[in-house]
Formats: sequence, C-alpha cells, structure tokens
Amino acid sequence: MITDITGEDVYTRSSEEAASGILLAVLTIVFWASLYLYVPILPSYTQFIGGSLTIVGIVTGSYGFTQLILRIPTGIWSDRLGLRKPFVVAGFVAATGSAVGLALSRTPYLLVVFRAFSGVAATTWVAFTILFSSYFNPREATHAMSTIVFCNSLGQTLATFIGGLIAERYGWLAPFLGAAMLGGFGTLCSLALKEKRKVSGEALSIAHLMQVGKDTRLLYVSFLGALTQYVTFATVYGFTPLYASRIGASKAELGILSLVTLVPYTVASLIGGTWLARYMEEGKIAAIGSLVAGLTTIIIPVIETLPFLYISQAIGGFGRGLVYPVLMGLSIQAVEPDRRATAMGFFQSIYSLGMFLGPTISGAIGENIGLPGVFITASGICFLAAVLSNLRYTRPTVC
Repeated sequence: MITDITGEDVYTRSSEEAASGILLAVLTIVFWASLYLYVPILPSYTQFIGGSLTIVGIVTGSYGFTQLILRIPTGIWSDRLGLRKPFVVAGFVAATGSAVGLALSRTPYLLVVFRAFSGVAATTWVAFTILFSSYFNPREATHAMSTIVFCNSLGQTLATFIGGLIAERYGWLAPFLGAAMLGGFGTLCSLALKEKRKVSGEALSIAHLMQVGKDTRLLYVSFLGALTQYVTFATVYGFTPLYASRIGASKAELGILSLVTLVPYTVASLIGGTWLARYMEEGKIAAIGSLVAGLTTIIIPVIETLPFLYISQAIGGFGRGLVYPVLMGLSIQAVEPDRRATAMGFFQSIYSLGMFLGPTISGAIGENIGLPGVFITASGICFLAAVLSNLRYTRPTVC
C-alpha cells in the first residue's frame, strides 16, 4: 500500500499476489467444473434410477440445504483464523468425495446424501471469493466479484456442456468420475496458493457477528439473492432439463441446453459489475436482469421445439448473469475487510435458502399440477425480484 499525492492510499499488488490471483482464477474454473460436470444429467439420472419429480427436487435442493446451514459458520471460522486457503483446499477434497459417492449411488436416496455433500464443497466458495478479493483494492469489490463470478460461470459452462457429451458417449457414470478427477487435480494445485494471514486486532465477538448480520443492506441484498437462486435452481439446474427431455432432448442436447444458457450468463456476469456498473446503478441492473429472466421463464411451457427452448434460455441466462455478481459485490462493499468472509457467509447462506427451496417446492408443484406450474411460479419470483431491486436501493459507502 502506498500513498499518492492527494494523500489517499493506493493499493499495489506484489508479483506473488498477482500469481496467486491468476492461479486462484484458474482453480475456480476447475472447482466449479468438478461440481457441475454431472449437473445436466442429474435430474434425468435420478428419474432413471427410480426417482419421482418430488425426489428430483429434493436431490437438487439438498445441494443448497447444506450450504444454508454451513456458509455462515464457514465465513465466521475463516475470519477468526484470518485464513482462506485451507478452506479452498478442503472444498476440492469435498468435491472429489461427493463425485465418487454419486458415482457409487444406486438409489435416489443416496443421490440426496452425496449431492448434499457436494453442497459442503460449495460452502467453501465463501473462501474463494474473499481470498480473490484480497488481491484487489477494497474499492474494486464489485469488479473483483465480477471477475471471480466470470470464472465460476466459465467452469460451470464448460462442465455442463462437456458433461452432457461424455454421458452420451460413455454412459451415465462418466460425468461423476470425470468430476472426481477434476477435484483431485484441483486439490493438488490449490496447495500452491499463497496467502498472508490477516487477523483483526480484536477477536470476533458474537456482538460483532450479529452487527454484520443485522446490516439492513446486507439482508436486503441477500434476500434478493435468495429469490434469484430459487429461480436458477428450480429451472436451469432442476426442471428445465427435464422439460427438454420430454420434448425430445438427448443427453448431449441437455449439455447443449446448458451451454446456450450459461455462455450468455458468463458474458453478462463479466460486464454487469464492470462495464455496465459505470453507467447504471446496481439496483437497476439487477431489476432489468430479473425481468428478462422472468419473461423467458414464463414462456417455457408453450415451447415445443428445442431450438426455441435454446433461444429463450440463452436470453434468460444473460438476464440472470446481470444479477448475481452485482449482488455479491454489494454484499461486501460496505463491510470492513476483516469482516468480509462473515458478510459473504451471511449473503451466501441466505441465498442458499433459495437454492434449497426452489427445486424442493418446484418438485412438489410439478408432482401435483405439472411442470407448467413450476415455470409460472418461478417467473413470478423473478418479477418480484425485479420490483424489489428497483424499489429500494441506496448506494453503499465503501470502507
């Protein structure tokens, strides 16, 4: 850190920090690939081994359930230790174990257990994001989050496309085994990350933790995140692939569906919090993205051919991509650096509620009134998020 002629601090990165930042960006791609290589075929595979629509929803939602429980404790633990790297390494270990368990599962109920365990791996995303942001000026929080979310999205995009192809060529179990190999590779490489331990001058007390959690901006942004994740996991990672299968999609075409959804998401996640945020308030960006996602979700039940489904989901993916990195950046923008993992833990834990409830509730809706009800409900959630994003937003003060 140096001081410029105006008297303000100017953040400078060492070559070691820059190298670790690049490595972490690459490892983020690998990490999310290890968690999403099998996602395009998981709902169909669950039905293949005997699961109902309700069970499909529970399998998908179990991934969010463990995150709901563990993300706040993970953020708190990370802040207390002043370290993020151990959690990154542990995330890769858990991703490897969950993929092996899914490959060995022969009943839908075991799929619930090991998909929940993959949620334990995803819990460490708190550490990834805060470690990556530590390589940036605190004033660049939204830019840092957009970059790391871009890597997150790229890993998911490549994995879901390739996962569908290898399932088509080598069978149902191939994506699970491939995910285990990626997790093992990431475990070894993550050991090379460099990190300086950063501990607050005072121990984190319960009062401080409650103070972070009671921040109204953080809670409001987290609630919007929960609505967004409800829709994403009810549709993109839940019942849109099942709908595609019903109108004739093969395993490979499920991978293509994921590709055309996630490529626009990846592009939007990069520009939403960087370029677009220079010209438009973050709340308006989130509102526009949610509106686009809602419109492209409500029309799914009337689509009868794959090309039209591809087009609608590409547009919807772009809308969703505008929302997520903006919300992530806002969740830590006004929080002291030594409290950011805790704040991110609150944000990610609350939005995990949407990851759990979205597919779980949608499974029950689909079982009782059919898949159209799933998409109509999800679109309503999108419209609610759009209204709330635009209704109340105050630009935070950066610490």
